[in-house]
Amino acid sequence: MEANTSLQQQLLEAGVHFGHLKKKWNPKMLPYIFAEKKGIHIIDLNKTVDHLQDAAAAMKQIAKSGKKIMFVATKKQAKEIVSECATRVNMPFATERWLGGMLTNFNTVRKSVKKMQSIEKMLNDGSAESLTKKERLTLGRDKDKLEKVLGGIAQMGRLPSALFLVDISVEHIALAEAKRLGITTFGVVDTNSDPNKVDFAIPGNDDATKSIAIITNYITAAIAEGLAERQANKDEEEVVEEGQNENEAKARRLEQEAQAEGGRNRRGGGRGAADPNAPAGGPAGGGVKRRAPINTNNRRPGGPGGR
Repeated sequence: MEANTSLQQQLLEAGVHFGHLKKKWNPKMLPYIFAEKKGIHIIDLNKTVDHLQDAAAAMKQIAKSGKKIMFVATKKQAKEIVSECATRVNMPFATERWLGGMLTNFNTVRKSVKKMQSIEKMLNDGSAESLTKKERLTLGRDKDKLEKVLGGIAQMGRLPSALFLVDISVEHIALAEAKRLGITTFGVVDTNSDPNKVDFAIPGNDDATKSIAIITNYITAAIAEGLAERQANKDEEEVVEEGQNENEAKARRLEQEAQAEGGRNRRGGGRGAADPNAPAGGPAGGGVKRRAPINTNNRRPGGPGGR
């Protein structure tokens, strides 16, 4: 409860509760509006805290599973904040402008990214030295232009699992593409937007820099926790796997030693192992061979033995 109170106080100080003018409101935001003051709607921060925590928990699980969350914010006051937070947790982002088809036509966008990377490689490894000065300048301009728009998704090899939008009204194209592809959406929703358009709506001021910063930083901290737990689990699995490998190697070594010992015993027994049931002095015991008893019944009559 104290943590919630502290977070609510921080949101209050950042001005997250300030909405738009009453005449610009969306009636679907009524459950999230606390009151009206001087023609401006005031957002209920209790609802903001609850929805922010739910969104953060969901993002934490997505990050823990190893999936990507794309940050989208093309508003001037949100660009720097969002790009910095996304870079901190190594997530893709789009802050300049949303290219139509960035998600629905992802394969074509990837071709443009590869073109940008190939130009960058040419300029860095000296391959462009054979070109004329004008051609090098053209390549440099093309690279800067592509990097400005696609730099945030250069390392995104597949479609993201979720989108975080700062203003769902401004980023309506990105939201439509995500909905078409079944991608989970998170968004900061002001009083002039429809909260039902996103899967996780965070009611709050999406125009003030401080408001955007505190919400985005809270979300980023949750993602960082998810990534840290994922790394810890991987390290633990590696330790367990190493222990299992050591145990298996030890078992194989003991088995090989047992087999070798059994082979030596069989070879020793074939050369002259004593039979414990053989009588003393018998052949198996290595003693002198005893003569067989004389059968006196087979002697002829009159022989020497007859008298």
